[in-house]
Amino acid sequence: MIPLVALSAISYLAGGIPFSYLAGRLLRGIDLRDFGSGNLGASNTFRVLGSKVAIVVLVLDIAKGFSPVAFSGSFAAHSSLGPHWFGAAAMFFAILGHLYSPYLRFAGGKGIATSAGAFAALVPWAFAGALILFAVVFAARRIVSLASIFASLSLPLFVWGTGRLEIGDPHWSLLVVSFVIMCIVIAKHRDNIRRLLAGTEKKLSRAKAP
Repeated sequence: MIPLVALSAISYLAGGIPFSYLAGRLLRGIDLRDFGSGNLGASNTFRVLGSKVAIVVLVLDIAKGFSPVAFSGSFAAHSSLGPHWFGAAAMFFAILGHLYSPYLRFAGGKGIATSAGAFAALVPWAFAGALILFAVVFAARRIVSLASIFASLSLPLFVWGTGRLEIGDPHWSLLVVSFVIMCIVIAKHRDNIRRLLAGTEKKLSRAKAP
């Protein structure tokens, strides 16, 4: 159990690194939570700091989800537990770290980019399906939150489509984790959902730079 606990802790700490917050502090001396949508993610980084900074933040947020999962096999090699437990744990805690960063008193972003990186490493076909759906919805409406919600809702379905669903099969634990992550991410979008229902959610655009 020690390797699994160690991997979970490392994944949480890595996932919690708030790259968008650091970009705001280092480049403009601001707290990104006080500008734009107030969210700590690539979309709000684009709104406030511009596309170049947003691309860097996006890549780093994806990497902090991808890397713990990609290296989870090294920890599994030192344990009798199946490697699927390590992959699922790395994915869950990396995303949890982004959502509730230990460096920001458990504040954080909404987990889309970090989830994308984690799922890309563990279930690439499910990630590809969700990414295509995200792109289609975003192209049609230009609303990041709406595309993110659709992609999040679809992930368990795409995970289900990539393997068997038998109790005890490694794929089952991955499906459960993906469903839990979906619920948390959707809950983090609850304000966006209210604005979408009210028709007041804004499309992606640049805000006035501070």
